[in-house]
Amino acid sequence: MKINCQECGAEMDIPADSIPGEIISCPDCGVEYEIVSISADKVEVKPAEEVGEDWGE
Repeated sequence: MKINCQECGAEMDIPADSIPGEIISCPDCGVEYEIVSISADKVEVKPAEEVGEDWGE
């Protein structure tokens, strides 16, 4: 399956064995997306959340 990056428009391949919750990256700009759902012909993604260090704050 293929989708277009929401940031730069590049075509991204989604491996056939991908599962919801998996993180994929755009090969052109590096933006990361989380797979939300996969159906027979459609993949839904959302921007992956960045988890930063809190350093005990």
